[in-house]
Amino acid sequence: MNDLVREHTALGDSDLEWLHLLVSEWQLLSDLSFADLVLWVPTRDGTRYVSVAQMRPNTGPTSYQDDMVGHLAPRGRRPMLDAALDEGRIVREGDPEWREEVPVRVESIPVRREGRVLGVIARNTNLLTVRTPSRLELTYLQSASDLAQMIAAGSFPFPEQQVDMDASPRAGDGLIRLDADGVVQYASPNALSAYHRLGLAADLVGHHLGQTTAELAPVRGPVDEALVKLASGWAPREFEVEGDEGVIQLRAIPLKPKGVHIGSLVLLRDVTELRRRERELITKDATIREIHHRVKNNLQTVAALLRLQARRMDSDQGREALNEAVRRVGSIAIVHETLSQNLDERVEFDEIADRVLAMVAEISPGKVTGHRTGRFGILDAEVATPLSMVLTEVLQNALEHGFGPGELGTVEVSAVRGGTGADGRLLVTVEDDGRGLPEGFDPQRAGNLGLQIVRTLVEGELGGTFDMVPAPERGTRVVLDIPVRAEKH
Repeated sequence: MNDLVREHTALGDSDLEWLHLLVSEWQLLSDLSFADLVLWVPTRDGTRYVSVAQMRPNTGPTSYQDDMVGHLAPRGRRPMLDAALDEGRIVREGDPEWREEVPVRVESIPVRREGRVLGVIARNTNLLTVRTPSRLELTYLQSASDLAQMIAAGSFPFPEQQVDMDASPRAGDGLIRLDADGVVQYASPNALSAYHRLGLAADLVGHHLGQTTAELAPVRGPVDEALVKLASGWAPREFEVEGDEGVIQLRAIPLKPKGVHIGSLVLLRDVTELRRRERELITKDATIREIHHRVKNNLQTVAALLRLQARRMDSDQGREALNEAVRRVGSIAIVHETLSQNLDERVEFDEIADRVLAMVAEISPGKVTGHRTGRFGILDAEVATPLSMVLTEVLQNALEHGFGPGELGTVEVSAVRGGTGADGRLLVTVEDDGRGLPEGFDPQRAGNLGLQIVRTLVEGELGGTFDMVPAPERGTRVVLDIPVRAEKH
């Protein structure tokens, strides 16, 4: 719609925003009218109309099989559009049009904003299935007529209320029509069922909706006056009411077709099961986070016990082996700590990589500076946990075997994400400027426990590849190529 309006019309940004607000709401008008809606806007030179938006009803057959958006119509071909635009009134005169042997009633509704008519809505009703209307259909049509008059007067939609139509109740979910005093004139079967779920034992018609709703809500003490006012439909609001047995979502739409409040529409939907599932998910998420928190605490306890045992060891070799185990446990604990703070089983791995790098650098015999370039990005927990251990082992190996006591040096960790969808890849490079590899060293056959862990995790758990080669100038380069799920942008 933005492109069509800017290309063909003289409307400004504020007018375009009003059209967007209208289009976000007009599914309601289409459903209540049982009709297709097409929004026509006059072109910059005033000689034609361009259709910038279209809506089909959920409550009846369509009048247009084809997409009308982008069509241009010369002024004079559709006299009802001209009359609505020029006179600023709803035009209903004229005989039905025949489209592919289907009779269609056409009406034109001017779209007004701040006293100016921006365009015209063509309302097209398929008359092929017309029958004697029920009370529900009569209420729908009367409500649609009131909304159409409000659009023509510039009082609908409501600028102060931004509605998410995907989450907001629709006419078919449940509809209540109130009079000017907030008393129910009509309640659809779905609306009545929703209130029965709240605990209503009688009919709604003839009762004050605000008072009835407040009485059904489990509030101790005086009646909630705010809830009474909201459910009475005096202001455009969306809210929820929770009873002992159910939850209903309501949206109030005041009706002022001629500038005078004549009543309200209240759309409602039973969201009991939806809220129950949401609470279950919240409970599940909280439980998972608590488990990760406890696992982290347990791992830290294990690390503390190993550290305590290492201090009591007489053998330097045994002490170093326990210290290595402490660092391995610590790298896993970092992942669980991060997972305990998230709502899903995915983590931002850059923070973990920085913490692992700092943790391992503390045990370096030399004065080594470590830094990271690139982004690991967000990784699944089943990738993050083994990768943190792999990174710990590779860094530990680089610092222990690449530098002697007091030697200066650097270790750089770089990460590059690539690919899309399931074909995503993560390329990790760890490069130091230390002593380099011994002559004839084969990383695939080395018996070092740390390298055995790296090979097992990278090739077994992560399904990637691992290689260790001399750096271009000096030192050692370790390259990890791991398949990961691509990040969503």
